[in-house]
Amino acid sequence: MIMDRIALILAIIGGLNWGSVGLFKYDVVAAICGGTYTTLARVIYTLVGLSAIWCISLLFRQRDVSDQEV
Repeated sequence: MIMDRIALILAIIGGLNWGSVGLFKYDVVAAICGGTYTTLARVIYTLVGLSAIWCISLLFRQRDVSDQEV
């Protein structure tokens, strides 16, 4: 499902951003958007948060045999 992939990509981007904050004290999103509190940065943070919530549903979703890769 395309929504699952988009959510996973955004969650991975968010995780990498938090990793750079934790290791290097460098917020990539804030650097690209001109600050932590700019509208664009807040939109990106919101989309990453929503994608993480969507990814929670992946933990509880049943997979069909046809969905599994061989």
